[in-house]
Amino acid sequence: MPLLIVAIGVALLVFLITVVKLNTFLSLIITSFVVALLLQIPVAKIPLSIETGIGGQLGHLAVIFGFGSMLGKLVSDSGGGYRIAHTLIEKFGKRHIQVAVVLAAFIVGLALFFEVGLVVLLPIIFVIAREIDLPLMYLGIPMAATLNVTHAFLPPHPAPTAISGIFHAELGQVLLIGIIVSIPTIIIAGPLFNMFLHKVYPKVYRRDINISTLGEFKEFKLEETPGFGISALTAMMPVILIALATICEFVLPKGNPINETIQFVGAPDAAMLISLVFAVYTMGLARSKKMAEISNSMVIAIKQIAMMLLIIGGGGAFKQVLMDGGIAKYISDLFTQMNMSPLIAAWIVAALLRVSLGSATVASLTAAGLVAPLITQSGANPVLMVLAVGAGSVFADHVNDAGFWMIKEYFGLTLKETFLSWTTLTSVLSVSGLLSVLAVSAFM
Repeated sequence: MPLLIVAIGVALLVFLITVVKLNTFLSLIITSFVVALLLQIPVAKIPLSIETGIGGQLGHLAVIFGFGSMLGKLVSDSGGGYRIAHTLIEKFGKRHIQVAVVLAAFIVGLALFFEVGLVVLLPIIFVIAREIDLPLMYLGIPMAATLNVTHAFLPPHPAPTAISGIFHAELGQVLLIGIIVSIPTIIIAGPLFNMFLHKVYPKVYRRDINISTLGEFKEFKLEETPGFGISALTAMMPVILIALATICEFVLPKGNPINETIQFVGAPDAAMLISLVFAVYTMGLARSKKMAEISNSMVIAIKQIAMMLLIIGGGGAFKQVLMDGGIAKYISDLFTQMNMSPLIAAWIVAALLRVSLGSATVASLTAAGLVAPLITQSGANPVLMVLAVGAGSVFADHVNDAGFWMIKEYFGLTLKETFLSWTTLTSVLSVSGLLSVLAVSAFM
């Protein structure tokens, strides 16, 4: 019965989102109520369970997520993303162009969400591909793969940040280990898969791509954009501060005044606040922008993520219902009895939810709620569990996700071509991500 109830809940969620076309947040709340009733949670306690889930899920995540969105918007609007990509591509030249694209996408991807990063980078990639006579797809594959990896694995992106809270994993460690896991994953899903796809399915590597599907985008003159160094530093500031605090926590003695100061500065909330204030100056005031214009960019950034915040809260409500109804413990016990690695179990649950639901964020949050008890029962490393769920959450991107359609339209692909290229790429990315996590687990 417990598994049947989970199946009914997931089926209802899929039906509401994909068939009824109901708002994802509303679908999550409706599903939470239905599943709670099926689990025989007392009716009077269901609203409290849902409220607890939403509040507990958002918490300080709203601060990190909100500041991160504002930071990314300032970098984007100032032309910082353009400068980063253009400089790296210019320095590396045609021979190592894929390396340049990966580095640019990684730096930009730390500050921007997958869809936003795609819109920021694609016009630049398009111009470069045309100048050096390469198919757009040849540069697009490593770029999109890298953006997807940062979205799935690395804070301050919403899913890994939220799951870290659910699993009580240290955010700085998730970031550091996440970067280590990201490197082989990007190499496999980016340049290596690109080489393979070019050999077995060369027809998708066309040169006559029309970029007009992007709509209007802001064009920058290179001399009007901030310098490469300050752009990269601004985009990576949260990562630098959080990583520095994590390293110093192990290197410097506890109670040391310097260490205490670094820990304060590198705490996620403080790191995001400091980084945002830094960006207000470097990407705004130093560019002779008025504070009103800078504030307007930040307001727009918050408007863009408002629904995403609600969806994250809705995922927390669904998770809490599954926890309060005993489903999470049941599934945890089931996987324990099967003697399966908790990392593989977490990946399987996230991958199944991703294929069913489409949204990587919703799949991650739901999977985290289901497999959280596995950490206590198996003693699994919570940091690696975060990354395993992240890897599963990007498996086999297809028609129920907006990213699938963005790739299809931007690269001028048919539906079949998108399945054979993008859906396959995300599957390779997901599996290689899991293998990278398992490899790291041998040393932790």
